[in-house]
Amino acid sequence: MGDEKLQKRQPIKSNDEILLKVYCCDHTYTTIRVPVAASVREVIGAVADKLGSAEDLLLVNLSSTGEKVIFKPNDVSVFSTLSINGRLFACRRDQLDSLTPLPEQEGSSTGLLAGFELMSSKDVAYHMTSYDWELFHCVHELELIYHTFGRQNVNKTTVNLDLFLRRFNEIQFWVITEMCLCSQLSKRVQLLKKFIKIAAHCKEYRNLNAFFAIIMGLSNPAVCRLRQTWEKLPNKFKKFYSEFENFMDPSRNHRAYRLTVAKLEPPIIPFMPLLIKDMTFTHEGNKTFIDYLVNFEKMVRLSRYSPLASKNPEVRTYVRQLNVIDNQRTLSQLSHGLEPRRS
Repeated sequence: MGDEKLQKRQPIKSNDEILLKVYCCDHTYTTIRVPVAASVREVIGAVADKLGSAEDLLLVNLSSTGEKVIFKPNDVSVFSTLSINGRLFACRRDQLDSLTPLPEQEGSSTGLLAGFELMSSKDVAYHMTSYDWELFHCVHELELIYHTFGRQNVNKTTVNLDLFLRRFNEIQFWVITEMCLCSQLSKRVQLLKKFIKIAAHCKEYRNLNAFFAIIMGLSNPAVCRLRQTWEKLPNKFKKFYSEFENFMDPSRNHRAYRLTVAKLEPPIIPFMPLLIKDMTFTHEGNKTFIDYLVNFEKMVRLSRYSPLASKNPEVRTYVRQLNVIDNQRTLSQLSHGLEPRRS
């Protein structure tokens, strides 16, 4: 959180310790120190030491929309699986219905256009790629295996992979948030152009994860419904966007993407959700054991998915501390406020 994002990212190890804020129903909180790989049972034990009672305590992931996910006692590294604006709550089962999101979970209420519009698109893409590479480089190959097999089944942490996957969602919601908080049509068109430029530079830097996140953000219903904005977009940028959509076309098992990646020289930052999907398909479509013997052909296939291995401090700070709205209902309401549905 905060200033820690500005430091060069180092791999998080299971025996490292982390400070967690765990909230109560009344929005007061207690801060606990636990190992990164601590189980829910251990987290609740640490909270109980502060609160004085562990009787029937549950650990809950409360999202900005109010959605509640109750963690299981043996779940580990729960902090890294929180949604972007999610928070940890501890409560009794009879208090579940009274849990409400914190005001801070709503995210940004004003866009950052004033400073953002002055930033070079290439600089933004460069610093995004630099930060994304730090996060990606922290992911150990084994975390992909643990994620595929189910970390609860191997009792291993995938915290670095979790944080990298969260970054994808963060970038996506950043694009939607900034577009939906930009009230002036002319500035919104400029902002749309800027995001397309940033996506182009990310592709040029071989940061395909951020590229996908930006284009998927622009494809979100809250953004793509802004017809007045898209109509005023210059034809050159409409063509770029159309080409990007074709590159992301999922038909024929993402053939366009796969052909392009096959020709790229590493290092690249791949589209991680697709990599995870491929590994899951390989795992679930092939038996681990055949006649009580390890299926080494399956293991070799899985091993092939291992990751390939400042210009402007103001931009660097900006891209590492994105403040977003991750509530789709709120984003849709903002979008309709900008351009009401035509009768």
